[in-house]
Amino acid sequence: MAAENHTPTPHNSAVRGEIAKTVIMPGDPLRAKYIAETFLQNARLYNQVRGVFGYTGLYKGLEVSVQAHGMGIPSIGIYTYELYNFYDVENIIRVGSAGAMQSGLKLGDIVAALGACTDSDYAAQYNLPGTFAPICTYHLLEKAAATARKLNVPLHIGNILSSDIFYHADPDVNKKWAEMGVLAVEMEAAGLYCNAAKAGKNALCLTTISDQIITGERMSVEQRQLGFKTMVELALEMLC
Repeated sequence: MAAENHTPTPHNSAVRGEIAKTVIMPGDPLRAKYIAETFLQNARLYNQVRGVFGYTGLYKGLEVSVQAHGMGIPSIGIYTYELYNFYDVENIIRVGSAGAMQSGLKLGDIVAALGACTDSDYAAQYNLPGTFAPICTYHLLEKAAATARKLNVPLHIGNILSSDIFYHADPDVNKKWAEMGVLAVEMEAAGLYCNAAKAGKNALCLTTISDQIITGERMSVEQRQLGFKTMVELALEMLC
């Protein structure tokens, strides 16, 4: 079936051509609204189905879209699959929050997910004769690293965990992953990376440390907004 026959979708009211080739994706719809209104010029709303806002506008003359993806791999799996396969999107950069699993990470630090370990069974759908390793697209990671240096923004690069479970029954689960060098935990990157690989497209997950699992520290509401602003600026500047 031709891609154009898939749009609009049950989850996205946009038609082909309304979404840019590059999409910045926070989980929270209100954060998508904030990014569009704060950073983009001439931002126009193309989707609000299920309260999941999507906008297209200009950042320094470059057309960029911003769309929320909700919480968890099942949710980001739907939205990114449609963006890659039905809307001709080439690049997706997730901008989200994460919990630090290593003592060297502090609140507000930015982590770029080189790879995404996971306890999800999402990749089982591909019927591979082994275990798939979800990784980012290198040229996006390289661009993020170079932009971070230019902006004098510290960027931690390494493995993260995309977990299906927020409230885990195993009290030692985070320690086990940390012992394998995993930097932080979030809930979406592995699904994004799987979809990008299958579609032959590009993906990168950037996260801001909002919680320090080891010490129990957490960002305040004000700190979250300020800290996430730096990450969003990095994501947008790397496109220029």
